[in-house]
Parts: sequence; structure tokens; C-alpha cells
Amino acid sequence: MRISELSRRSGVSIPTIKYYLRDGLLPPGRATAANQAAYDEEHVRRLRLIRSLIGVRGLSVSATKDVLAAVDANQGDLHLLLGLVLGALPVERSGRPSRSGPEEGSERDAEPVAERDAGGAVDDVAALTAEMGWQTSSNPPAAQVISETLATMRALGVDYDWRSLVPYAELADRTAQLDLDQLQDAGDPLQQAERALLLTVLLEPALLALRRLAQEHHSALRFRND
Repeated sequence: MRISELSRRSGVSIPTIKYYLRDGLLPPGRATAANQAAYDEEHVRRLRLIRSLIGVRGLSVSATKDVLAAVDANQGDLHLLLGLVLGALPVERSGRPSRSGPEEGSERDAEPVAERDAGGAVDDVAALTAEMGWQTSSNPPAAQVISETLATMRALGVDYDWRSLVPYAELADRTAQLDLDQLQDAGDPLQQAERALLLTVLLEPALLALRRLAQEHHSALRFRND
């Protein structure tokens, strides 16, 4: 297809496509003339993934380029590919996946551990994942969010530990299975990665809203004075 058709199919403007081509995010098409090239379905899928990484996940062009480099190097490993696209697995500047947490010497590492981990919240997350039997990467960003939340709750005097999160983790486990079930129809790895990203990032506000609606409903059943 010509670049105009590629733009229509992908939803990305022609000037933006040309920018991605110049910057190396999008591979060149097959040259058909001095200033013309033909593109295929692989370009469409890659552009849709780029659009999702930048427009939905909110990555910079530079960070998107790093993620795409890692994706290209790991096309045969869907589990790793999904982790890279969703941000569950950090990406090094070289484009290689990093299975570790924040880099040593970072601002976060310079912060006193006692202030970051009030009451052993990091250990709580390890206990929670062990209880659930979850296989995760080392110190993923989501685990950091949980540990920081638990530490904040304890600092505010709320008696809350990993055992309190188990029922929520069980619901999250079922939700994750539903998410991955919806990838079955997308056979191409790039399509699966794009769909996983959309299901994860775009659905999160709706899932939170569903929780609020359910809370209102059950509050009415339990506490409303009619």
C-alpha cells in the first residue's frame, strides 16, 4: 500500500509516519520509485502499536523507540513482549529488557530504606505473591506501588498488611485471566501486544468506576434508611 493508505489504515498522519520513518521507529517500505515506497500489514500493526505506546501509555518517542527495539529482539517470546509493552518489565537504554528494578544509584535508591518501607511493606508484597503463587519479574513497578501504598497506610495508622489484600488479589487474578483470554483472536504478536496494552490501560478507569458503582449499590443495600 502507499503511504496515504497506510495513514488511513493506521490512523496516523502522513507527516507523523514520515517522522517515525526518519527516527527509526518504523522500518522503511519497499522502494518502488525514487521518492515512493510500498508498505504492508506489518507497518500497519507496528504503527498501531506505536500509537498505543505514545497515545495510550504516554511514553515519549525516545522511550517508545527503546521498547520497540526490545520488542523486535523478543518477537518469539510473547510473555516477555507483553511485559515490555505493558511496562511490567523495564527496558534498558540499549533496548534490551531488564529483569531488575530501579538502577543502582538512582534517586529512588538514594532514599532511606526505612522511609520507603515502613513496617516491612516490601516483605509484605513478597509474601502476597508467594501466597498467590504468582511468577513475576524481580521488583516490578506494580510491586513497588503496592509496597508504597501499604507503607503509607501504616504511616497513617491503618492496620493493613498483605493478608488483607489476598481477597483483592484473587479478584485481580481472575481479571488478569479474562484480559489474556481476549488476546486469543489476535494471532500476530504485535496485535496481541497492542490489544493487551489497550485492555490494560484504557480499561483501568472503567474497572475502578465499576468498583465505585458496586460500592454504591452495596452501601444502599446495607446502610440506606428507607
